[in-house]
Amino acid sequence: MKKPEMIIFDYGQTIISQAKFDGIKGTEAVLSHAVENRRNLTPEQVQEEANRINRELNRYDPTYSALNTVEIPNHMFTRYLYESLGIKLNLTPEETDRVFWDNASPGRPTDGMPELLEFLWQNGIRTAVLSNISYCGNAVEERINRLLPDNHFEFIIATSEYMFRKPHARIFKLALFKAGLEPEDVWFAGDNYACDVTGAKNAGMFPVWYKGALDYEQDDHDDVVKIFSWSELDEMIKSLPE
Repeated sequence: MKKPEMIIFDYGQTIISQAKFDGIKGTEAVLSHAVENRRNLTPEQVQEEANRINRELNRYDPTYSALNTVEIPNHMFTRYLYESLGIKLNLTPEETDRVFWDNASPGRPTDGMPELLEFLWQNGIRTAVLSNISYCGNAVEERINRLLPDNHFEFIIATSEYMFRKPHARIFKLALFKAGLEPEDVWFAGDNYACDVTGAKNAGMFPVWYKGALDYEQDDHDDVVKIFSWSELDEMIKSLPE
């Protein structure tokens, strides 16, 4: 094993720890920007319909995350949701994403992530982000840059902008193309075994399963390097030859 040229990180529960999702808070914030609400629906009623649609699509269910390899951008979802309920907003689709997300699920850096990124930068190891996420790319970049202001990510791929979701090989190939590297020169670190570990492994990258911020149950696996803190990855890299 050799030191990586680049480490690509997943986003949620990997570089950023997401607060427990509260869709009603997000919907309440969005509805405060409504210029028309024909049926006088409450945030609870709107979110109930959103939940029904999400269940039909198997969105956000970790059980099905590896099966849904085509992304549904949130702007498409919310446009259907609000128009079908007779609600008009004075927000752009991007603004709707930001308002909903910031209120439904604020985030903070995972423990040790700022220090790890500084270590990687000082040691010439490039970094990037590849996230399965339905929020628009600009909202994702803004949040990452706000919460990790000293990052040196070369690119941030939000699947909302590129159609394919992990573990689909095409999204990993896109990341490798943007990096200009061969798969064997890249490590991929993420919290979801099916999407991150299996997807990276199938793409020829070296996978690292980060389990330090997991918020849902997954089956255990012994065929992958597992870490529970970013200091473990730091030490692992230090032990490798140049």
